[in-house]
Amino acid sequence: MKTAEDKYYFDQVAADRVVTFIETYCTHTKGDLAGQPFLLEEWQKKDILHPLFGIKDKSTGLRRFKTCYVEIPRKNGKSSLAAAVALYLLLADGEKGAEIVSAAADRGQARIIYEIAADMIRNHPELQKRCTILQSRIKFGTSFYQSISAESNTKHGFNCSAVIFDELHAQKRGRDLWDVLGTSVLSRSQPIILALTTAGDDINSIGFEVHEYARKVKSGEIKDETFLPVLYCADPQDDWTSPEVWAKANPGLGTTCSQAYFETYVNRIAQQPSELYTFQRLHLNIWTDAQDTAWIQDHDFMQGADPLPSDEHLQTLPCWGGLDLASTRDLTAFSIIWRDGQKYYLKAHSFVPEATASERKKYRQFADAGHMTITAGNVVDYDVILQHILAESEKYGIRAVAYDRKFSAYIVPKLMDAGVNLEPFGQGFLSLSHPTKMMERLLVGGDLVHGANEVLRWQFSCVQIARDPADNIKPTKNRNKAGEMIDAVVSSIMALGQSELEQDTEPETFEIWTL
Repeated sequence: MKTAEDKYYFDQVAADRVVTFIETYCTHTKGDLAGQPFLLEEWQKKDILHPLFGIKDKSTGLRRFKTCYVEIPRKNGKSSLAAAVALYLLLADGEKGAEIVSAAADRGQARIIYEIAADMIRNHPELQKRCTILQSRIKFGTSFYQSISAESNTKHGFNCSAVIFDELHAQKRGRDLWDVLGTSVLSRSQPIILALTTAGDDINSIGFEVHEYARKVKSGEIKDETFLPVLYCADPQDDWTSPEVWAKANPGLGTTCSQAYFETYVNRIAQQPSELYTFQRLHLNIWTDAQDTAWIQDHDFMQGADPLPSDEHLQTLPCWGGLDLASTRDLTAFSIIWRDGQKYYLKAHSFVPEATASERKKYRQFADAGHMTITAGNVVDYDVILQHILAESEKYGIRAVAYDRKFSAYIVPKLMDAGVNLEPFGQGFLSLSHPTKMMERLLVGGDLVHGANEVLRWQFSCVQIARDPADNIKPTKNRNKAGEMIDAVVSSIMALGQSELEQDTEPETFEIWTL
């Protein structure tokens, strides 16, 4: 049987050609290095470019690898590398009528590599002379490079010579885009499919399927001589606080990503343990399962299980409310937060119609414990909620109640008419991120007392954290826990957020000097 040495050879000229093109014509496009030549790192050449472009079949002279899967953490320069490869394939690979497509799960992600490539062209006069930059397509003679997304209706009909797939882990629409573009290269003699991604949090996705295939090819469990697996990752049992582990998963550590950033992130996890899953996934390339990534662990929540102080003491403290209103059959929650120096107290109460409560035994148990009110009928009774809020406001002197505008048309005007100070509170990342992070710090630090409220305990176990590209967060339901609720958690976070908006700061005093 022929070995790899018998069938393949290394074409040094071809390997050097792609490196020379990138370092001569491509530039950095952002940050301190913007406009300067894109000088490749050793790992980019040795692990990706040299084998992908330099190893060839002895019998045909064509490239050996058709698919290259690169799994690499954030901040290691994968988008710039992908853009440079796209330009080489368009301008210097020699493929007639080349069709290069970069693809991603959504339109915004799909344009990232394209925009970097377009800026590289703008930065070099030789490339500018040869290329035409359109809205989502770069033309070079009869060849073109185009970005598309899973939302695009143009994904069929391509005769691709190369496909660059960005962040495969984020592909939530099944495997359609991967399959369509994978079969679009069949008529080409030496196509390239280059997938670059960080690890994901969905082990039922096409991203995890390809990850597993790459892992098994690398280990020899699967034999596929046309597939090049390049995996930079830590192992789940590795010490995630260790700089050696950071370097193991991040070949760009010290250049494209800094050790100081990792040190800061690790220190932050001590106060926000839920950040660990994000750190492991995005920066150590460890796949996580959303089912196992509850935001607040039960032992952290139960640090605040002490009884609440007496009403007499609470009435001496400043407090704020949060109201998360439900649709006609779901739970509504009202929470109050008191601040007592560094300590916070939380009281949450939920409301549910009788018809909904009859479907779940634990709602009766919550009501018996005094943490939930079951209202008559098959729809939520807003008047019962109204009277509860008015009574609590009168008893404790609530300074302001933060509320979600959704479903607020009936109850909010009535509360305002009764003299309650109501403040709308956004439900997006920007509004919820700070109080959500603060809630976690208080619970983990044992500085939030809630009296072992069983509704809160249940609902905190149902929360996952959604995160935007700017690292803002907000609570969301765990998609693996169908039918569970987080209303009391949301109302508590809103109350905490309102308390932060109204700090007890006295105006600075000044003296009037007379001459």
